[in-house]
Amino acid sequence: MTEVKSPEVPAPPAAVPDELTPGHSRWHGLRPYAPLVALVVAAILPYSTVNLPGIFEGPLNSPGTLQLLAICLVFGGLAAGYDLLFGRTGMLSFGHALYFAAGVYGTDVLVTRAGLPLWQAALLTVTGGTILAALLGAVALRTVGIAFAMVTLAFAQVGAILVARDFGGLTGGEEGLPLDVSGLPAALVGVTNTVNLYWLALAYLAVVVLVVHRVSGSPTGRVLAGLRDDERRIGVLGLDPYRFKLVAFTLAGGLATAGGTVYCLIVGGASPHVTSSELTLSLLVMVVLGGPGTRWGPVLGGILYMYLDHRLTAFGTSDAVNSLPAVLSHPLSQPLFVLGTVFILAVYFFPGGLASLRTRLNPLKAALRRR
Repeated sequence: MTEVKSPEVPAPPAAVPDELTPGHSRWHGLRPYAPLVALVVAAILPYSTVNLPGIFEGPLNSPGTLQLLAICLVFGGLAAGYDLLFGRTGMLSFGHALYFAAGVYGTDVLVTRAGLPLWQAALLTVTGGTILAALLGAVALRTVGIAFAMVTLAFAQVGAILVARDFGGLTGGEEGLPLDVSGLPAALVGVTNTVNLYWLALAYLAVVVLVVHRVSGSPTGRVLAGLRDDERRIGVLGLDPYRFKLVAFTLAGGLATAGGTVYCLIVGGASPHVTSSELTLSLLVMVVLGGPGTRWGPVLGGILYMYLDHRLTAFGTSDAVNSLPAVLSHPLSQPLFVLGTVFILAVYFFPGGLASLRTRLNPLKAALRRR
């Protein structure tokens, strides 16, 4: 009987792992230095005279552009601090704006009303905001889930009411409280010194990212991640979930208070909108937009959200929008409508936030590489 041999089909070439490709290994070796490079680029940005029409209203070193970038950096740090609660510990707080407002109004009141030097006012404000977060967190963390969110919202509403009613004649009520610049260092006063406020905001963002990263990589951070995934398992291991959640809550509140101090210097005063629950919801949107539980996602989400919030206001009143039919011009003139649309599209197409873009684009890059 004759044996019929099937034709030999050559095997496809073995795929080379990405780790063994020269480009990947080179990039993998440079990745640890990427944050430092980004920090250096952001630090020297005020020396650039590049003009980006449509993106900024003036050159990069103009006071208006630097102030916008400083506000974006502050909210990038706020979002990173809030992610310590939401993304890394799994606690949904609706009252995080209270501690930011404590930083804004505490600094303003101590400088303007009490006449304290800035360094004393900032130190007392951050200390007081951290203690406030510890006290309120000790009460709120007796509850969990939706009850915890409602308790934090109630605390924030109490703060908003006290500010709006000009408690003790200190807050200025609905008109806010302008900052008395006579008690500030000369380097932080005036339009020409906006660059110093930008650097201050950049330093705040760097400190927040460093603190959150160090906490997340520590044994405490691993316990917080366990609390997010399964709180009962942490209790079975003999650890007290309440204490670890209180540490995260207090630390996030202290970072938010420090951000309020920097924000007060940038905008030159305090206004009641910083006490609203809408600010906390905005922080939640920033974190989800960037990617909760990631290192850089909340920072990118906070910066992008605040940039769009400021720029879409000018876009809504531009001639290009006003010339459109009413059915289009009316929605596009509302920044919240455009932001909501962007948020819905981002969540639908990128559920993991901006931080997941690289992972989701890998199949496309692999297909292009094969071609």
